[in-house]
Amino acid sequence: MRYSECVGDNKLILITLLVKLGVAAAVASALARSRTFQQLLFAEHRRHRQTAGMLAFFLLPLTLGVWVRTTVPNFLAADISFETVILLGLLVGPVWAMVGGAVLAVPAVLHHEYLALPFNAALGLAAGILGRFVEMEEIWSFTPFIDLSLYRWVRRNLRKPRIDRQILMLFLIVVLEIFREWLARLYPNRLFALNTEVWGFQVMVWLCAPMVVGIALKVWNALRIELKLEEQKRLLLEARLDALQRQINPHFLFNTLNSIASLVRVKPELAREMTVKLANILRALLKDHDTYVPLREELSFTDDYLAIEVVRFGAEKLRVEKEIDPRTLEVLVPSILLQPLIENSIKHGLEPRINGGTVTLRSRLNGDRVTIEVADDGVGMGDRAATGLHRTGAGIGMKNVQERLEVLFGKEAHFSIVSNPGRGTMVSIEFPAQLPDVH
Repeated sequence: MRYSECVGDNKLILITLLVKLGVAAAVASALARSRTFQQLLFAEHRRHRQTAGMLAFFLLPLTLGVWVRTTVPNFLAADISFETVILLGLLVGPVWAMVGGAVLAVPAVLHHEYLALPFNAALGLAAGILGRFVEMEEIWSFTPFIDLSLYRWVRRNLRKPRIDRQILMLFLIVVLEIFREWLARLYPNRLFALNTEVWGFQVMVWLCAPMVVGIALKVWNALRIELKLEEQKRLLLEARLDALQRQINPHFLFNTLNSIASLVRVKPELAREMTVKLANILRALLKDHDTYVPLREELSFTDDYLAIEVVRFGAEKLRVEKEIDPRTLEVLVPSILLQPLIENSIKHGLEPRINGGTVTLRSRLNGDRVTIEVADDGVGMGDRAATGLHRTGAGIGMKNVQERLEVLFGKEAHFSIVSNPGRGTMVSIEFPAQLPDVH
């Protein structure tokens, strides 16, 4: 039995159609696993080199499938070149679809199926023109469930007649398949097609083509929707993070200006010094900065804030100690992470004490995780620390830090507060250590 004359063996036809659907789903799923293929497939604008790379993903396995069909008896389902050329026309346009069709025809031409090359080129041109006529969203939403498409088409057009481009796609794919089958009958052994004398089986052959095209598009569209949802989630997290970070600036500015205002009349020189420090801080805040900064840079930022607070309280009432592991200085941390914690220690821990106290900053590296601690020997928070951060009276700063850690690290971040009445409070943060990229 010649490949272009699959007449009489209806069982082979049926098995071939079923396997063909499985091959289409398997190839589409395998391609979808490649991150490079995803980027090329869903790119809004492709350069010629990118389009050629995308064609390579299609042509390498599927040209091999055509070769297998021409050399392995009764393995006709390996050849899905017809549907592949249609997909290329819909996704990359007529010119590249014609190129892809020509490449897919090479094994068939070597097998003396000389009509394969001109047919594939003409098919790529027709599919490419169809792709230009149909909106991209309509291509992605094309469904292999033909009965549902026809049902929706009939229901919509009974109420308001219009051109349904998805039904047009389905109709033209079937017509092109019928034309291929007619050419294969007219020129035996010069073009591959599944032919049978049984009408019902031949209809299934015709309908299999849009099913294969639809299956591939459904697999990739599901991936496209998933990637879009991930992108929307990322944008939402970035917006939330930006909103949280913007909350810090007016909150911090308000408290610092209050400190300066309290010294303007009694200690104008100190107020001037604090104003200069505040200007340095505002310059850093107004400058575009990344979500993450090295701990060294974050400590430099907090030094200006602590200098303002030391001036306000007096060096004898506010002492600052640092126990910084040198290995942690280049670790990336969320920007403006320490200032709200230090402010909380001073405002709620040390300020109520007559004699003031000490704020201690610590950092250490534990394997691939970094731990940062802000501790004070102030009045403590009593039982409030055990009842949750939102009831500690710590205000927006502490809650902000916790929410930012949740946004950036999720469950990988740990935020804890340990407080003893009259002995002080320690806030501990732990998250995965990241080092900046070195270019």
